[in-house]
Amino acid sequence: MTTVAVLADPPVEGHVLPELADGPLDESEATALYTAMLADVCRAVEASGAELLVNYRPEEQAPDGVDPEQAVREPLDEALQAPDNARYEVQVGSSHAARVGNTVTHLLEREDVNTVAAVEPTAGLLTRQLVDSAAMKLRSAGVVLGPSTEGRVYYAGFAEPVDFEGAYATPSVQTLTERATDADLGADFLPSAPVVETPADLRTVVPLLRARHRAERVVPPRTTALIHELGLRVTADDELVRD
Repeated sequence: MTTVAVLADPPVEGHVLPELADGPLDESEATALYTAMLADVCRAVEASGAELLVNYRPEEQAPDGVDPEQAVREPLDEALQAPDNARYEVQVGSSHAARVGNTVTHLLEREDVNTVAAVEPTAGLLTRQLVDSAAMKLRSAGVVLGPSTEGRVYYAGFAEPVDFEGAYATPSVQTLTERATDADLGADFLPSAPVVETPADLRTVVPLLRARHRAERVVPPRTTALIHELGLRVTADDELVRD
């Protein structure tokens, strides 16, 4: 079984998706989108054969007066079918790469977990099938990556630790692959899927979700519902507008 760690920020206004909150969305809407994606991602992991581990920020890295664990737990208690089965642990590290590295290394070396993955909470299109496919690939490859747009990754799975210092340097999909091959672990890849962190990301995801919903294909339910609630769509000129 793969343990999948979702590295979550507390979903509070002014603290998440700053590039979206300054443009196409306001702070409240950006927070609602982050919360919806976080819930959909964690539900996809729960529905798979993996163990869900939610890594939340330490209190000193959270906004004043916010309990980061409680802020993350609240929406997930509603989204998960068995919320008591999810593990919650505080993140340790001064950078994203360090936090991922500490989690992966601890689980692999201290808890004897076979494989560990780090997933972005903004990977709103993550599915149970992708999580299970990655677990299969990790049987033969030491590192499995889910590429996203602009050289980013939405999923990074490990059968053994790599050198995590600066491992998420842009373009992270290339940097992580180099770390895997440097450690003679080999690398494999999942299908590409977008993360949603910038206005360009939103312009990519909105028509995709609308198309999949229209075709009655699997969609992340909370994220898709919010897109429709906000009336977001993309025009022929690649402009994000509201109905």
